Amino acid sequence: MKHDITSSWRTHFERLEGAFAPSTLRAYFADVQHFETWCNGTGVSAFPISTDDLCNYLEGNGLSSSPATVRRRLYAIRKVHRLLRLPDPTLDEAVNITIRRIKRRTLCRPKQAKGLTSEYLAQFLAVQPDTPWGWRNRAMLSLGYDLLTRRSELVALQTADVQFRADSTLRVTIRRSKADPFGMGRISFTSRRTADEVARWLEWRGPDIGPLFCAIYQGKAIDRSLEATFVKRLIKEAARDAGHEPATVDAFSGHSMRVGAAQDLLVMGHDAIAIMRAGGWKSVNVLARYLEHSEHNVWEG
Repeated sequence: MKHDITSSWRTHFERLEGAFAPSTLRAYFADVQHFETWCNGTGVSAFPISTDDLCNYLEGNGLSSSPATVRRRLYAIRKVHRLLRLPDPTLDEAVNITIRRIKRRTLCRPKQAKGLTSEYLAQFLAVQPDTPWGWRNRAMLSLGYDLLTRRSELVALQTADVQFRADSTLRVTIRRSKADPFGMGRISFTSRRTADEVARWLEWRGPDIGPLFCAIYQGKAIDRSLEATFVKRLIKEAARDAGHEPATVDAFSGHSMRVGAAQDLLVMGHDAIAIMRAGGWKSVNVLARYLEHSEHNVWEG
């Protein structure tokens, strides 16, 4: 019976499709596989797992993984137990204590992506080639900065989400994001520079493609969305092409446009509420981490 339950969790996992973002489901699936491999290796039952065995698994994870990764794996284990209608061991107080112990043992500040501020943006735009690939990349960098988008939001934009306005700017509908799982969306506006970059890209790309930013294969636009990882690679390659040191290149990430734009808005005098609204933040604590370096620069000035 245990074998049947263990082998069936993948089937039950399919019930989650459409209820969570694809990236979240991929992470949860990998987490449960990691958990199942550990259980098989240690000779313990995975579904259900005892509280003591679960605490041992979490403690071992805490030695090599971040507290955030450990907590995500715990959520994935909880979800599968509930899908299988098994007793849920993750709510036991011993598990809560284990998680707290792991967090206290690894006290450190979250690593913050380097902000892609307007100064860096100008450099990154300047090194893009005068080719369809370069036109796409310039439009992505400029739009991502103006909209303060997460990388997943940027690659999810559809052509229909962008409207050219009479003042030569863009009105963009960001329909779904990490902080907006039910797709209520938010409306954002861009600079004329960004509208020009997007217009040039669309003029080459053509009107009959769904994703705003698509793949290019053998010099032709392909009706297929880019992966979110492309944004991180684009930013790092632009930083490298602009001549920055490896340490600086490494500090940039797929969130850098979002971070840098928020920092620039603070320096320009916008308050936290306005910046939260522009970037779709729900937590002021997360935004505060993004703005730390800018606050330092403001006080220094």
